[in-house]
Order: sequence, then C-alpha cells, then structure tokens
Amino acid sequence: MTSSDSAWCSTTPKRQAPGDDHAGLKSVGSALDVLECFASDTELGVSDIARKLGVAKSTAHRLLTTLVTRGFVEQDQHSGHYRLGMHLFELGQLAHARNELRHVAMPVLRQIHQTTGLTVNFGVADGPDVVFLERLENRDGVRILGHFGRRLPGHTTSSGKVIAAFNSSVYAARVAAGFPPRVTGTVRTMADWATQVEQVRKLGYAVSHSESFEGSSSVAVPVLSRKVAVASVSVFGPSEIIKPDIERLVPLLTAGSNRITKHLGG
Repeated sequence: MTSSDSAWCSTTPKRQAPGDDHAGLKSVGSALDVLECFASDTELGVSDIARKLGVAKSTAHRLLTTLVTRGFVEQDQHSGHYRLGMHLFELGQLAHARNELRHVAMPVLRQIHQTTGLTVNFGVADGPDVVFLERLENRDGVRILGHFGRRLPGHTTSSGKVIAAFNSSVYAARVAAGFPPRVTGTVRTMADWATQVEQVRKLGYAVSHSESFEGSSSVAVPVLSRKVAVASVSVFGPSEIIKPDIERLVPLLTAGSNRITKHLGG
C-alpha cells in the first residue's frame, strides 16, 4: 500500500464508551479494537496487533484466538498472520442489504449510472468521514477506485462537503478532526473549509478536483430529510470528463436526490 492508501480512514476518531471500566466491557472493547486494526491492513501478525493496541503479545494472542473461534478473524496457516473472517463479512453484507436508505436509493442510482456511464456513489456521513454505502462502477469497466476502501475523510470529497454544508453536526465533526492533506487539491485549512462549504450552500451542490485522487473529479448533491442532509449522491471520474460536464450532471443528480427525498417523506 502507498501512504495515501493506508491513511484512508486515519482521521476517524477511535470509538469507545467512556466510563465503562467493568472488566467484561473492557474485554469486548479490546476485541473490537483488534477488528479496527484491520481497517487499513489486510493481514497482521500478533506482534503487529500488540504494537498497534499497546498491549502484551499474550493479550493480543488471546484476543485473536477468541475472534478466530467466533469466525470474526481467520488465520493463514502458512504465514501465521490474521485477517478479517468470513462471519464478519456475512454480518457486514446483512447490514448492507438491510440498510433502508440504500434500498430506497438504489433505483435512482442505477438510473444515474445508466444515463451518465460514470461511477455513481451513495454516501453517508460517519463522524468526520464519508462512508459510501453503494458504488456503481463506470460502464466501460475501468475501475478507477478499484478495491479502495469505502471510507474517506469528508474534506477530501464532494460528498463530504455537500453533507457538511447542510448538516451542522457533520460540519463540526470535520472541524474537530482537522484537515490533513491527502493530494494536491485537498482542503488544508479551516478558512478554506469554511469558504468552500459556504459556496456549496449557495450553489446546492459540491465539486472536488484532485482532492481525494490525483486527476479525478466528482460532483455531489445532498439528500435531505427535513432540510438536513442525511446522504449524498455523486458521480466520479477523470477530471477531463467531469469538469466540462458539470452543468449537465447537476440537474440529473438533483432530480435523483429529490426522488429519494420524496420516498423518505421529505
């Protein structure tokens, strides 16, 4: 992995329940911390886990053994390294399939995908980041994003900017997390963030050019529920394709977003 690949979710705050000092709850939290270690690494050894968590190797091994027993983690018999297990994949697929917001959006996403031929993303905010619940790749089969993770820092994407523009808690979460640079066009300061988000509020849509990936652009509109952004619909592709076509793309995305909002009850 390149440094930018491995840092795709580095700005996400560590999740923890303050005040839960009970031994049982701490052990559950420690097991979940182990799973979080695999967010940016495909395989890890016991020493890697111990180092990341700041615990003894015996503790890391005990946690991994429990997770292997339950199918959340599996061990490669040749290398001895660990990776996420199939049961975790199964539960993730269930969460994905049962997400009502994604279910409502899918017909709209397919139509936009068919009309534009571009990669279509459906994103939601998770703290300061954007998680793409659905991604329909461009029709010619060129996988620009490949197997890249579905979480990105919000300030590096049009989706993150457009949700933050119409959701004050998302805006604040990004401010609190800061603006680490990713590529040449990434927002780097609070002043730039505030200026760009204000512009998005005026326009009703957001664009990004070489902000998450060099040479790539995206356009996003918000999905609103009671005038608050709960998601975004965006198209993504090479900058030379997206930039000249923004005026055509925005009405298509907006019409699709309005259809989703209508199904959500406004």
